[in-house]
Amino acid sequence: MDIVVNVAMSADGKLSSRRREQIKISGPEDFDRVDRIRREVDAVVVGIGTVLADDPHLTLDDPERQQQRRENGRPPNPARVVVDSRGRTPPDGRICDDAAPTYVVVSSAAPDERREALAEAGVELIVAGEERVDLPTAFDALEAAGINSLLVEGGGELIFSVIEDGVIDRLTVFVGSLVIGGRDAPTLADGEGFVEDFPALSLTAVDRVDDGVVLSYVVGE
Repeated sequence: MDIVVNVAMSADGKLSSRRREQIKISGPEDFDRVDRIRREVDAVVVGIGTVLADDPHLTLDDPERQQQRRENGRPPNPARVVVDSRGRTPPDGRICDDAAPTYVVVSSAAPDERREALAEAGVELIVAGEERVDLPTAFDALEAAGINSLLVEGGGELIFSVIEDGVIDRLTVFVGSLVIGGRDAPTLADGEGFVEDFPALSLTAVDRVDDGVVLSYVVGE
């Protein structure tokens, strides 16, 4: 499985403010770049924090790209995946509509009533892990379902877990020309953080996009 993480952050490495509210960091060129990446993948992955904060749709913006996918024998939009240990995904959220298949990955600790509500909303449930989602197991289950490429879009806790578990091939980062600040504002890789054996990245490209830059890395080389 090919797994790419893409994120937009401020010049000081923040994904949003300490209020965890959505902030416009990039612009139309970068939005279009992300839409092109979405066109190529089988599924887009986000964490439950992103779903609760932003109510994302995670579909393609460009109808021509949807048509290109149809012409290649693929659904018009990639599938959507929510990593959600406790099953908190709102069944009436935009991510649960019929624009694309939706998978919610929960742990065994997710309450039965939440699982049932999501199943009734037409969501495919994957159980992986006891208290927290086990990402390698979850991604193996997605691959068994025919999903061979993933775009991970955040947030910081999920990105940290993807890096920590070694289930990442590439990382692309848009760095915007603004400073957000705040010790409690989310960063690119939240979670416990590393104190040794820091994951290595190799920079492959630097491209100016909008009023910022896109840094492209491969992981572990």
